[in-house]
Amino acid sequence: MAARSGREYRIILKLNIHYIYNMSIDMAEQQGEHFQYYGTPTKAGEVIAFISHMLDINLRQEAKGKRKTPICIWGKHGIGKTEIVQDLAKSKGYALAYIAPAQFEEMGDLLGMPSIVDEETVFKAPAWVPKTEGPGILLIDDVNRADDRILRGIMQLLQNHELVSWKLPPKWQIVLTANPDGGDYSVTPMDDAMLTRMLHITLVFDLLEWAKWAEKAEIDPRGIHFVLTHPNVLGGNRTTARTLVQFFDSIQEVPDLQQALPLVKLLADSCLDEQAAKAFITFATQGFEQLPQPSDILSTQNFTEEVENRIATLVQQTSLRVDILASICTRLVNYLSLQEEPLNELATSNLRQFVELSFLPPDLRLSLLQDLVQSNNPHLAAIAADPRIANLLLEGMS
Repeated sequence: MAARSGREYRIILKLNIHYIYNMSIDMAEQQGEHFQYYGTPTKAGEVIAFISHMLDINLRQEAKGKRKTPICIWGKHGIGKTEIVQDLAKSKGYALAYIAPAQFEEMGDLLGMPSIVDEETVFKAPAWVPKTEGPGILLIDDVNRADDRILRGIMQLLQNHELVSWKLPPKWQIVLTANPDGGDYSVTPMDDAMLTRMLHITLVFDLLEWAKWAEKAEIDPRGIHFVLTHPNVLGGNRTTARTLVQFFDSIQEVPDLQQALPLVKLLADSCLDEQAAKAFITFATQGFEQLPQPSDILSTQNFTEEVENRIATLVQQTSLRVDILASICTRLVNYLSLQEEPLNELATSNLRQFVELSFLPPDLRLSLLQDLVQSNNPHLAAIAADPRIANLLLEGMS
């Protein structure tokens, strides 16, 4: 099999999100599964923008005395639906209340319990109901895993933001998550009367967005490199973004993976599919945990020894491991995009040397430079002002 070029690997890492979605649906149908999603299938950044927009719209609608519209995020298990809502609430300074109605066994868990007050029977709201004014988000997680009785009760909550016994305080909004209908998911189908009370969007996994998030969340760097070089491992039922993070967290205290392979295999088998676990063991035995980190690349005083020679040893094998080089480039761009300060002289010099590596394929070099220049970080756009880097960019585009 001919070695892939740098451009091909960058294309793999930048797969169109709709292609990923359609591919996942085709695979499901081949397996006899018929998933039902609602709303546009799209990646995390667009889901966040959509929800943030609607939260702002809903607050303005409420101020005019109009009804707020709940939002439902659909998607397969383990891809970060819940975390998106939690992180968004935190970033916007919203309060967050959480319920998982699949755990509700009786209507009292939703409505509250009856109590006698002044010789009248009233319902006291459950403890999870917010008591103070928002802005806030009530997250109803995995809503369609609740049984039909609970779903019917929730429908009134979606309509009026209140139930017979209690109401949400002002400036509180409802966001729900749901797994797709069909397949092996144990879900209760929602009828049209319930579906039409919400706006819908479907979250699908996007590799580059996950890698950027993982860099910011300080996920074990060996894990980030592994996912970037083995994107196909996410195809299994047990190997999801969530289980991969669980595994990477479990190996953070293992400094040398090769010296602890039996333990690493046990940890991998505990939460990943067999194929993914085997792929990671192979990744570890090949020594790729020794790849320099982005911070090492930019801060080393000895670029040739600590970066160039280390990378060359790992990627210059029978054929050039362009996939490993593409992973390093992606991580470097993500790391730099998170930096708030301009690059110092040493970091700029090291970045230039990395871009000029003799074994970096020209198309991969061009893709790296374009990503740096097009980054939202203005300090990175200034890199193009460096005459040598600018010349490399122009040469690649000619």
